[in-house]
Amino acid sequence: MITLLQSLVFGVLVGGVYALAASGLTLIFGVMRIVNLAHGGLMVAAAFLTYAVWQATGLDPFLAIPLVCVAMFAVGCLLYQGVMRFAWRGGEASIILATLALAMILEGVLALVWGAEPHNVTPSYVNSAIRVGSIVFPTVQAIGFLIAVVLLGGLYLLLNRTWLGLGVRAAAANPTGATLTGIRVERVNLATYAIGVALTGAAGAIVAVLAPFTPDSGDRWIGIGLAIVVLGGMGSLAGGLAGALVFGVAETLTTTYISTAWATAVPFVVIILVLLSRPQGIFGRQVRGDVMTA
Repeated sequence: MITLLQSLVFGVLVGGVYALAASGLTLIFGVMRIVNLAHGGLMVAAAFLTYAVWQATGLDPFLAIPLVCVAMFAVGCLLYQGVMRFAWRGGEASIILATLALAMILEGVLALVWGAEPHNVTPSYVNSAIRVGSIVFPTVQAIGFLIAVVLLGGLYLLLNRTWLGLGVRAAAANPTGATLTGIRVERVNLATYAIGVALTGAAGAIVAVLAPFTPDSGDRWIGIGLAIVVLGGMGSLAGGLAGALVFGVAETLTTTYISTAWATAVPFVVIILVLLSRPQGIFGRQVRGDVMTA
């Protein structure tokens, strides 16, 4: 029983970080209907940025998250203004090509600067843990989970308690209608993309402490992100959280009771089984294909 409870705790801690990692992808898709294939590359870029700050200044990587978020927000603004707004206007094929190209460029630049060997940020408490009775909470995973919860809570408040959030939700529901009511959808898209990249940056900073990373680690993270988004329901932040927790728990239970060799495959099997019974995802909406939208 203790082993099961410990596995569930690990799964929830990992799932919280997965939820933050997928939140930027979900937010951008929910508003702009863009599947951002550069998501994994941006996340790894943030991990390397955290590593660089830690190496240069010795600043605790978790305390560096605000700096990383600001830097990644600026990167998101530049990418949107320089690439994404043109690709978005060009249609789905242009978006796929543009984001795929960005992912490849990021991987090449990161490999050129830092090389192909694994990197990891290792603060002094990286191997410490907090014990509550018989349950162990690894310190870095617990801190990463708490930061993820705070940031996801902040995102919820932003979307539901601010004028910007109102504009984001209006643009997501009906861009044409939002424009007619005076909402500048172009600015909403810019803010959405930049915030999504900033959240991705925060996740990258946390991951930099949790596991080694290389320039091509983005391939793994875009796979996990897309799996969580599809499982939860495309564009649903609540679904993304639920999907991330399911993914994290499935991964840790597989590691504990089956084998680490199957830890990557089994969560995807769980996703397939869920989608067979609910194709729109956990929180997704079923859309009729025989009705043309205005």
